[in-house]
Amino acid sequence: MTQPRSPKPSIKFVDEYYAIYQNIFPEVRSFENFRDLHLGMISEIKRKSLPEIAKVVGLENQQSLHHFLTESPWSVESLKKRRLELILRVLNEQSLILIIDETGDKKQGRTTDYVKRQYIGNLGKIENGIVVVTAYGVIEDINYLHSKLKNNFGNNL
Repeated sequence: MTQPRSPKPSIKFVDEYYAIYQNIFPEVRSFENFRDLHLGMISEIKRKSLPEIAKVVGLENQQSLHHFLTESPWSVESLKKRRLELILRVLNEQSLILIIDETGDKKQGRTTDYVKRQYIGNLGKIENGIVVVTAYGVIEDINYLHSKLKNNFGNNL
């Protein structure tokens, strides 16, 4: 039996951080897509859609990222458990203030990815728009951020 290939390298400190998660993914391609998706989300691109993320991380198209999110054989529960273990290790019994914010913006046309007719809370009605749910963790005046963009299928990205 042949050994699976090692992940393609990206940025050294990114590779070192994401190595913590590598054994959660049974396929090297899934792990690379996990890392690439995060690289795209922290990049300075204006739109954090799969097509734009694919471009910024050097992929031909977004298909592998889409496959990673919808069909790839990895456990969301294992990922959540690992993230929680890391967060608890970093917190080291410090208290955390958790702030959840759901923001909707009315949009016209179809230029922006993931725009659809949906309830926009600050408007109080269903409009053509985009919704982002953001979680902030505050520890000793340090703010940590995590956002989820709701896609056209009603799922979170």
